[in-house]
Amino acid sequence: MPAFSALVDNFNDNVIGPEWGNSYGAVSEVSGRARAQCAAGTYAGFQTAKAYTLAGSSVYLQVPVAAAVNGASVEAQTAIVITPDPLAGTNLAFNINTVTGTIRCESNVGYTDGAAVSLTYDPVAHRWLRIRETGGSLFWDTSPDGSTWTNRRTLTTPAWVASAVNSLALDLFSYRDSGTANYSEFDNVNTMSNGATFVGTGTGSAQSAATAIGARTATGTAAGAATVDAAAVGLTVHVATASGSAQSDAGVVSATNEIPEVAALAAGDWDLHIEQGSTFVQTYTVTDDPGFTWAGWGARAQIRSAASPSGQLFLDLTPYLTVDGPSIRLAIPAEQTTALTHDGRWDLEVVLGVTVVRLLQGAVKVSLEVTR
Repeated sequence: MPAFSALVDNFNDNVIGPEWGNSYGAVSEVSGRARAQCAAGTYAGFQTAKAYTLAGSSVYLQVPVAAAVNGASVEAQTAIVITPDPLAGTNLAFNINTVTGTIRCESNVGYTDGAAVSLTYDPVAHRWLRIRETGGSLFWDTSPDGSTWTNRRTLTTPAWVASAVNSLALDLFSYRDSGTANYSEFDNVNTMSNGATFVGTGTGSAQSAATAIGARTATGTAAGAATVDAAAVGLTVHVATASGSAQSDAGVVSATNEIPEVAALAAGDWDLHIEQGSTFVQTYTVTDDPGFTWAGWGARAQIRSAASPSGQLFLDLTPYLTVDGPSIRLAIPAEQTTALTHDGRWDLEVVLGVTVVRLLQGAVKVSLEVTR
């Protein structure tokens, strides 16, 4: 069953994709955003097929532009709606009305919700919106950045949500009762990635010849990470000999637990570009002081929804890391990348006892699989 979390679109191709096959009215993709006209007495919206499931899943997105008042007397709406088939007037929604200056968290039956939670609309604090279902409860959340979320309403999951398997649609629409037409804009459905291009010249899933912003430079070559036997030499991390002694006052440092020179540097920025359903292979080599030994060190890494304590764990990469001296090889099997459905964040750490050094950190960008 397709969960809503599998629906991903950042609208950067400026072409309305087939996932929005039930769209209606004056809609378009403009400058990397989904735009729905807000004209008097007319609805316009991006709508998926009624083919998704919300139970145990979620959908989040960005609302960079809510339709301005422009002379409307009752409502200038920007709405995010999850609607079932065929229960007319039954839905879950975030509804922004700039005439009243409110954003409502709604669970409608017969087109109304007498218990809806209404907040004063703040285009900064409410820039990101999320509806999720877990453990028999529904949650309406907002965020200024798509990372730190605030829960605005919690409700026992209605029976129709649990029973509506593969029969829900996401509808992003705009409407006004009167006044001059303008538009609402939506962006980044279930993704934090707004990039349209990938850095590097590698084939498959391993990038090469890319410069990582920060204290380290990532270089190397890669060849086809889409097969188990693909060879990939990904990222070399170089550091210069430090002047002075970064460990001069660290009394706990001993010959049996030496801290590498890279501990004195900020973690390098390195994004993972993972093709869903394909084997992913990269190798990272740490160049440290010639006298330093990496014997006994291990590595650990995770992919999470966000770099925060509440970030959802998407994939623990630790079982797929191999440490061979200064070289760390990451080889994710295809059956594991298949489970990745949307973007996130990651970092890579090396560990010896209680000593932990973060080497790399960055975004994880997932290219969804077509052939299955």
